[in-house]
Amino acid sequence: MWAPEAEAKPGTYARTMYVPHFNRIDDLDAARAFVHEASVATLVTTGPDGAPDATLLPILWHGDRVIAHFARANEHWKRIADGAPGLFVVYGPDAYVTPTWYAAKAEHGKVVPTWNYSAVQLRGPVTVYEDAAWLDEAVTALTDRHEAGRQHPWAVSDAPDKYVHGQLRAIVGVEMRVERVDAKAKWSQNRSDADRSGVAAGFETEGRPDAAARVRDGSL
Repeated sequence: MWAPEAEAKPGTYARTMYVPHFNRIDDLDAARAFVHEASVATLVTTGPDGAPDATLLPILWHGDRVIAHFARANEHWKRIADGAPGLFVVYGPDAYVTPTWYAAKAEHGKVVPTWNYSAVQLRGPVTVYEDAAWLDEAVTALTDRHEAGRQHPWAVSDAPDKYVHGQLRAIVGVEMRVERVDAKAKWSQNRSDADRSGVAAGFETEGRPDAAARVRDGSL
């Protein structure tokens, strides 16, 4: 767990992702790279009636801030009180593991299926923005991130100002100040070397070299 920029407040966001010690990733740079690569996350908040809301959003995480935006027509943003606790859930690769890949199956048969995956969760207070200048800066940053590296990158400024301003009226911004980060790589680290070799080989035969690599190095 990390608290970027500042220590998390004692007792804040006590409920965290379940992460056994052998699945915990303590490298903040690795977590940032994982989130950058995924580029999208599910924002979960609780409304005034106690009911949860969840929306998948493109995100940017810089410093201790995550920015994103809703469609204005999405009722989710209206149910977020200023400074309410929020959770961004970011998922990476995942894959089913059959017990037939374990060397232990032939030894004693005491094996069961499981699911391997990578995930990062970001927690902190959430603020909603309707300000046009804030929204323009946010969508420009998001666009520049995804257009970078293209042969002919598109920029927000390529569209007519009147059109852009109309589009901005159709969205609402959201920002989280990140106070806690939990990163988990569940890739058979609790199994024997022989079992892990079998799982990696199994993923390879199923055309999942990405999953096989994670089993071998335990990375996000």
